[in-house]
Amino acid sequence: MAWTADQIPNLKGKWAVITGANSGIGWQAARALARRRARVTLAVRNRERGEDAKARILAEVQSAEIDVRLLDLADLDSVRSFAEALVAEGKPLDLLINNAGVMATSYGTTRQGYELQFGTNHLGHFALTLQLLPILAGTTGARVVTVSSMAHQMAKHLDLAYVRGGGRYRRFESYAQSKLANLLFAYELDRRLKRRGLPLKSIACHPGFAATSLVENGMLKSAWAKPLARIVNRFAQPSEMGALPTLYAATHPDLEGGEYVGPDRGSRGYPVVVSSSPASRDLAAARELWSASLEMTGIPRDAWYALEDE
Repeated sequence: MAWTADQIPNLKGKWAVITGANSGIGWQAARALARRRARVTLAVRNRERGEDAKARILAEVQSAEIDVRLLDLADLDSVRSFAEALVAEGKPLDLLINNAGVMATSYGTTRQGYELQFGTNHLGHFALTLQLLPILAGTTGARVVTVSSMAHQMAKHLDLAYVRGGGRYRRFESYAQSKLANLLFAYELDRRLKRRGLPLKSIACHPGFAATSLVENGMLKSAWAKPLARIVNRFAQPSEMGALPTLYAATHPDLEGGEYVGPDRGSRGYPVVVSSSPASRDLAAARELWSASLEMTGIPRDAWYALEDE
């Protein structure tokens, strides 16, 4: 039987944080979790858009427990401040959904000088996840869900020299590298959590070909291209369907950690466990990425939440 959001269990008492939750898949996931009585934090770059997203959920679910917090994944100082504020609350965190992202943008850099797509899609979420481990790893049954993309298959191997800024910038290659990094990170995180016996699962997912603002706000920012983006999105499945793999990864009771969830018909359909590319399962590349990410984010290697191998 096809899995839908109606099968999400009652989440009363659970707390979920979703990055990029003001629109698209992130908003649909927040809406669905709020319907099932979870407390949901919308982690967004723009306060006004975040408050609008909150209002749209409350219009449907008057009893929803929603709060809006500012987070800029392209600024590691913002990531650290966001994580420190949540950890200081001292409350168990049940679910982190690493959803936000940019796609095929013109060349740009994060505040710390890293290529924008790799810095936002991977490094920001890497730093956020590790710095939230004090309240995730202590919560039995907690999960980290990292949203990747079918585009990860375009990257035949992890090229750290390229993502560090080596060579001519290629927007689609950079996007593919960032999405491959998402998977390498999600799988390696799960392995390291299991080795330490921590009660936290890391699961990856992808939405298939879903109607979101990524195309319009990424590679197609010019005025002439916006109508084209809207036409392209008409052929995609609705963002509500695109959010189902995220919700399945976040709530399905049978997942053990380390899985990859996507639509059952490749680019569209209902969520099932699917396969990812051989490059995403490269253990040496995952360890290399982990080490490089610690260096680039400035997370101390001797901090327990860095999960360095002993």
